Amino acid sequence: MGSTGTVLRELRGAQKSAKGVSLYSRYVNRPAGRVLAAGAYRAGMTPNQVTLTSALFTFGALAAVALVEPSWTLAVLVYAALVVGFAFDSADGQLARLTGRGGPDGEWLDHVVDCGKMVLVHTAVLISFYRFGELPSDAWLLLPLGFQLAAVVTFCAGLLREQLGKAAASARGPSWAVPAAPASPVRAVALLPADYGVFCLVFLLLGAPGAFRAGYAVLAAVHTLFLAAFLAKWFRELKALRAD
Repeated sequence: MGSTGTVLRELRGAQKSAKGVSLYSRYVNRPAGRVLAAGAYRAGMTPNQVTLTSALFTFGALAAVALVEPSWTLAVLVYAALVVGFAFDSADGQLARLTGRGGPDGEWLDHVVDCGKMVLVHTAVLISFYRFGELPSDAWLLLPLGFQLAAVVTFCAGLLREQLGKAAASARGPSWAVPAAPASPVRAVALLPADYGVFCLVFLLLGAPGAFRAGYAVLAAVHTLFLAAFLAKWFRELKALRAD
């Protein structure tokens, strides 16, 4: 396919829609993933290998959160590894679209890694709280469990909304397809607090346990509010797809 510049141009042309994507994913994570996808293409990597590379960075960082006493050095290293892992998570899909080597196996592997990441990130925080937190109250140990519940339900409900919506639209025929709406700048800003890349920023506070707990608690509350809004929205959309 030629030089790295040519590969990057091809990747831009194969980019997914910006609809429903936050500013961070659109202007930070996807461009970073595009560079990593170009490098992976030049190195001869497959999309599944890129997915496993994402898992390596992400799960390594989460193991460090659980096992290493918090410090400012750990904060920077964990944040950097999580951000790189997230960028590789974008790169695998971009590489698959570029090479035409995507398939059900790759999509399945990507979702398995995403699900594992969602469970383990809050499990790691729970372990860190228990081992190193010197918590004001044991009730703080419930916070990662609640955050984990909100994250997992949002993830699973979103996947089901997508799949059930496709199945319902397919059953009613192509004439029933809804045209894609343009990307909304307001929505892109509003979705920032729910973006995983923005969530990763809280780990920069690991060196100050009290500030980390406060930031984590605020994000947990925000994600819970987003969950309630998403569930109501997705339920209305699926109800509208119900056959007459």
